[in-house]
Amino acid sequence: MKLKQLESLLGDLEQFSNPKVELEQYPTGPHIASRMLFTAENSYGDITDKVVADFGCGCGTLSVAAALLDAAYVIGFDIDPQSLETATINAEELEVEIDFVQCDVTKLELKGQIVDTVVMNPPFGTRKKGADMEFLSAAMKVASKAVYSLHKTSTREHIKRAALRDFNAKSAEVLCELRYDLPKLYKFHKRKEVDIAVDLWRFEPRQI
Repeated sequence: MKLKQLESLLGDLEQFSNPKVELEQYPTGPHIASRMLFTAENSYGDITDKVVADFGCGCGTLSVAAALLDAAYVIGFDIDPQSLETATINAEELEVEIDFVQCDVTKLELKGQIVDTVVMNPPFGTRKKGADMEFLSAAMKVASKAVYSLHKTSTREHIKRAALRDFNAKSAEVLCELRYDLPKLYKFHKRKEVDIAVDLWRFEPRQI
């Protein structure tokens, strides 16, 4: 599948109808989501025929993208049942098979090396300090091949240091810097849209 086609399909997905500020629910736009998954597959072969998990999947954008790129099996985890309902509808609309599970990914315990690749757009940690690092720590315990994740560019050094020192990463690489258009979803947002610089990371877990 070509990048433009993937972006177009993701652009038709339903997004949060009533986003929850405490969960830092922001939609992963089709521009970023398509490039994230396309890069993971075309540069590294981490999606097609692989078992892919989407942590904090929200409305399922990254999950759907993985399924469209012919992942062998896709599973999306989220704590919010309303988001999972929307994600299920999105998967049905595009006729892709994805399993969605309601749980707290930071407490997830999967036995054995079941998951090849974890993809995620975690909370940035602005409402709950350290939430982004909790997601990364959990993902590094589950993925056997790679973790793809979005983090604010301003946290780049902190992320790299923690991944290599604390989360058992063999490598931590920024693949590109992207502009994240944050729409005005919450009352405390002063501006209509905020443009945030985010890094697309690829982390490789150290084999135990």
